[in-house]
Amino acid sequence: MVKKTFGVIGLGRFGFYVAKTLAELGAEVIAIDNSEDRVREIADFVTQAYILDAMDEKALKESGINNVDIVIVSIGQNVEANLIVVMILMEMGIKNIIAKAVTPLHGKLLEKMGVSRVVYPERDMAVRVAHSLLVKNVMEEIPLTDKYGIFEIKAPLIFADKPLKDLHLRKKYNLNVLAIRRGTDLIVNPKSEDVIKQDDILLLLGETDGIVKIPQDK
Repeated sequence: MVKKTFGVIGLGRFGFYVAKTLAELGAEVIAIDNSEDRVREIADFVTQAYILDAMDEKALKESGINNVDIVIVSIGQNVEANLIVVMILMEMGIKNIIAKAVTPLHGKLLEKMGVSRVVYPERDMAVRVAHSLLVKNVMEEIPLTDKYGIFEIKAPLIFADKPLKDLHLRKKYNLNVLAIRRGTDLIVNPKSEDVIKQDDILLLLGETDGIVKIPQDK
């Protein structure tokens, strides 16, 4: 498998952990920030780390960022800098850009510019925390839009020993079962006849409102 390379511009909390996690998973990562302290902190984890102003196109090119597969722009509250850096990257011919947005309007501007993906780290984390408080069976959540996501939940006891077809998850909750994790086994695209066992983990795709309506264990 060809190893992907990444650039991470902006090493606040989100950018730092994205860069560190990618590197720990074996990816080559170029990390960039204008803070010497932040660059020093990430340097031991990533392939290359540079102290520079990402709005300086010449310096940005010299970092080699234009040779990576995907660039993540994680510049935080400075929306102007965020947009300028995205524009510079696009003018450099970089196709795959993931950009952090801090407000819906900021996100819309990034979408209109044509970035590959807009992420809202603070909003997404707030949603995860809220759902974990409301739905204790939720183990993990990947928000896809304001209304849809992928959810990993522990199967409620009321689901135990029942086939999927009897649970009517799509009809009742607008949720589709992508997989069932049973111990070390993973059942992908389970059939309607497959029976849910106690302690099964369900991977669901669908509406956020639906996941809140699933029966909870006491």
